[in-house]
Amino acid sequence: MSEPLTSRQRLLLVLLTFDAFLLGLLELFFLPLRLDGIVLPKLGDAPLPVTVVLAVLTTPLLVRTTAKVVRPSFSVIPLLVWVLVVLGMGATGPGGDLVLIQDWRALLLIGGGALPGALALGGGLGRPAKGVSGG
Repeated sequence: MSEPLTSRQRLLLVLLTFDAFLLGLLELFFLPLRLDGIVLPKLGDAPLPVTVVLAVLTTPLLVRTTAKVVRPSFSVIPLLVWVLVVLGMGATGPGGDLVLIQDWRALLLIGGGALPGALALGGGLGRPAKGVSGG
């Protein structure tokens, strides 16, 4: 049986989970950005899903950081929160609106955040515990 989390570990877990929540919201809401001259410069009205790059980089970072500073078994929490926020808020957004746009960018966001996060999770959970030798 493992020892309970310290107060510092609990605080870090709450902060990392809140980070995953905020990143999921920001990545979801800024996914429809286009080069249309409103927010970004006008360059042919092309879609620019920069939040996918953010998801690819930050989701595995949150998972690995949770495994390091809290405990590897808790590293699934930020990934689950991110997925639930993107899917839950995307399907039933504020006022019941559909926030998750229905095109290739939505698939790219979900895959770009969940797949690297799951790979980081599996890599962290697949390592033997410290002091245990593989035979």
